Amino acid sequence: MSLVTPDFGLLFWMTLIFAIVFFLLAKWGFPAITGMVEKRADRIEESIEKARKAENLLAEMSERNAAMIEETRTEQSRILRDAAQARDAIVSQAKQQAQEEASKIMKHARTQIAAEKESALMDIRSQVASLSVDVAEKILREKLSDNKTQMDLINRMVDELSRSENPS
Repeated sequence: MSLVTPDFGLLFWMTLIFAIVFFLLAKWGFPAITGMVEKRADRIEESIEKARKAENLLAEMSERNAAMIEETRTEQSRILRDAAQARDAIVSQAKQQAQEEASKIMKHARTQIAAEKESALMDIRSQVASLSVDVAEKILREKLSDNKTQMDLINRMVDELSRSENPS
């Protein structure tokens, strides 16, 4: 027997053992292997489908997130605008109240100044009248120190009085 060409008996037994092993593998081995491969293929398919669903869900959530961010920005703008309007209204109202208060204070001050001015003028007039009477009294005392001067003054006043009553 040569090493390169096998013997007929060896070929027979090798074929028979191969057939038995092939039969056993075909009966129990290949179905188990193909079942496991199919299960694995199914799991891979499920995983791919779940990944697609997760990707779609993620895209949807991203869109919702973007919409919520835009809505939040819009709401923030509205709140800031409302706050600015409220601030402007409060400032405007405060200015108006300050102007009204200043106007009241100015009006009150003017009336008070006018009253004090009138009071001061009356006081000055009273003092001027008193001084005038004092000065006139002193002047008359000096001029009317003797009886003859007094009598001349009385006569002259009576004459002026009678002329003013008789304008003829």
